[in-house]
Amino acid sequence: MKPSSPISFTSSSLAPSLPRKHRLSPYLFTLLIFIFFVSVLYGEDFMCIFGQLEPTFSLRPSQATEKNKKPQKLAFAIGKTEENCDVFSGKWVRDEVSRPPYQEWECPYIQPQLTCQEHGRPDKDYQLWRWQPNHCDLPSFNATLMLETLRGKRMMYVGDSLNRGMFVSMICLLHRIIPEDQKSIKTFGSLTVFTAKEYNATIEFYWAPFLLESNSDDAIVHRISDRVVRKGSINKHGRHWKGADIIVFNTYLWWMTGLKMNILQGSFDDKEKVIAEVPTEDAYRMGMKSMLRWVKNNMDRKKTRVFFTSMSPTHAKGIDWGGEPGQNCYNQTTLIEDPNYWGSDCRKSIMKVIGEVFGRSKTPITLLNITQMSNYRRDAHTSIYKKQWSPLTAEQLENPTSYADCVHWCLPGLQDTWNELLFAELFYP
Repeated sequence: MKPSSPISFTSSSLAPSLPRKHRLSPYLFTLLIFIFFVSVLYGEDFMCIFGQLEPTFSLRPSQATEKNKKPQKLAFAIGKTEENCDVFSGKWVRDEVSRPPYQEWECPYIQPQLTCQEHGRPDKDYQLWRWQPNHCDLPSFNATLMLETLRGKRMMYVGDSLNRGMFVSMICLLHRIIPEDQKSIKTFGSLTVFTAKEYNATIEFYWAPFLLESNSDDAIVHRISDRVVRKGSINKHGRHWKGADIIVFNTYLWWMTGLKMNILQGSFDDKEKVIAEVPTEDAYRMGMKSMLRWVKNNMDRKKTRVFFTSMSPTHAKGIDWGGEPGQNCYNQTTLIEDPNYWGSDCRKSIMKVIGEVFGRSKTPITLLNITQMSNYRRDAHTSIYKKQWSPLTAEQLENPTSYADCVHWCLPGLQDTWNELLFAELFYP
């Protein structure tokens, strides 16, 4: 038997025993080159397309647009609301244990326009209602958590007298845990500042009923029938809002002067003013867009939060809820029980504008949708139980309905719930 031939260590002899190097398919190579060039040429378009998928509002984690993408954590959030929970959808539940959250006499910051007990309101039932969402519970308002969060920060309410009521409500919810010598409140024109010195924190209210510059900007003398709003003028007031960490905007009622609104094209200083009559919905849309642009340009989404409070209903027409013609909120002590009730004063066309403008915007802003829940509360207005700035006539005294205030709300009362909803959306979005 012949001995075996010596083994030759050539590449050819090794080839059968070692794995081959896989060569890139010419078809795959062509496809990769094609994808590379397309991404270079149209990358910006792709980014624009994907950018449109960004959530409109500050969505909860379960509402993220991409299945595996973690939503960006919102500033101040420490948890999240239960899944499928809409805190703005629910019912009012009588609660004589936890309501009211404070007594009227305990809070010296309530304006005389809102102190209904002091001005003779005989009942207190309007103070005893708690909002109960349909599929979850509201987190309890925690004054200590709120103040610790505000340490070294500014919280600001911007808008009309309804937002001022919400501002006062927040102070009333917080002030009891602040020592007397560690708190103060001062007014500087359109700006009112409550200071919690120990926390180096301020809670502020800025009077700007249209958010834009108008002929109704005087914080005291502003009852002008022929209202005019200056187009593109939000920075006139906005310079005072810069640096705020939390802002709560509202604007609605002052726009409701009819079917049209006066819009100033130039300046209030112009000798010859160019004023255009614009449909109210278009004028309001202009205001909303201006607000969103200001937020986009001035608020850091990683460190700040912005809220917008929807329209506050009035109850000036009793026929809306099946009452008598000429009836209004005066002497109303019960709630409206129809879950579908919507007062005629709340223009659905304006709600549509809010939905459209916010829906097309990428600006992170949280809507506090208090309209429906407040629609049920015909009982909670100040009515005749407030300070009257002018002496009442004999005719008015004979007919209290004629001077009942069906716009503003007694404190404590409904607006405390608005702030509880704000608390929930701030910490548990």
